[in-house]
Formats: sequence, structure tokens, C-alpha cells
Amino acid sequence: MKRKSTDELNKILKSNIPISQYLKENTASFHKLTLPETFEIILKENRISKAQAVKGSNLERTNGYQILSGKRNPTRDILLRMCIGMKASSEQTRILLLKIKAAPLYSKDKRDSVILFGILHHMNLQEINELLYQNQLLFWENKMLHSQTVGAAVFCYFRLML
Repeated sequence: MKRKSTDELNKILKSNIPISQYLKENTASFHKLTLPETFEIILKENRISKAQAVKGSNLERTNGYQILSGKRNPTRDILLRMCIGMKASSEQTRILLLKIKAAPLYSKDKRDSVILFGILHHMNLQEINELLYQNQLLFWENKMLHSQTVGAAVFCYFRLML
């Protein structure tokens, strides 16, 4: 069976075809890769090791590896950090967000725009965090920060918002 485009599948869904027939006839067009399999492909394409991806995402090592192996499900923000750590393109990021059923990056949202800008310009997590902070947008916590520093940073962020 030939894989059909999303537009082709949408046209078929709009017709009066029974859903059971649609599912049976279009199985070749459905996504079959798991999140860990998709991570593996992207890591290979980008020539990034798992260790580099976890380090670049600034996640705790154990959590990062559990996400990459599928033992832990990431939130949208954690997945975005993983995407930045693995130097994923905007298209690769979109695919990974779809895998966890999260909203894609939306250029009409200020925070998403800054993150997308960083991805498109091959920025690392620290550089994107700085842009978020400069634009008074919610930034990602740095795991290396002491808890008092984090509290002070959050306090400063909320003071800026007032």
C-alpha cells in the first residue's frame, strides 16, 4: 500500500466511508514509530549522542535518559528542552511535539516565538533562556542553580511582570 498525504486522508475522512474501512485501507499511512524510536532517528541524523542531548537540555541525567528510552513521558517544556539539546530542527521539533500530543510551536505566541527563533538560529538552551529572560517571558530553570538563586530568579521574574 502507498502512503497517502494528510490532505488525501482528510478528503477520504470527509467522504461517507465507514471509519472501519478507512482504518483498514489506510494503515500504511499512519505513524508507527514510538517516541524513543523517533529520538534515535533524530539523534542519528544530527550526529548527537544521548549524553550530549541530555547535557544540552540541562536536565538531570537520569530523567533525560528515562525520557529518551520511553520510561518517562516528557511535558511540552521538557520535550522542547530535549529538542534544543539534540539540536533538532523546527520540523523535527514539530514531529516530536506531535508524538506527545502537545501543541506545536506557535509563532503568534511570544514565548513560542522566542523558542522557535532560538531553534531556527541554532542557539543552545542557555542562549534561548537569556532571550526569554530579556523579553520578560517564563524561562527554564537551570538545574545547576542553588535553590535560593532559583527563588530569587523567580521573584525577580514576577517583579518584572508587575
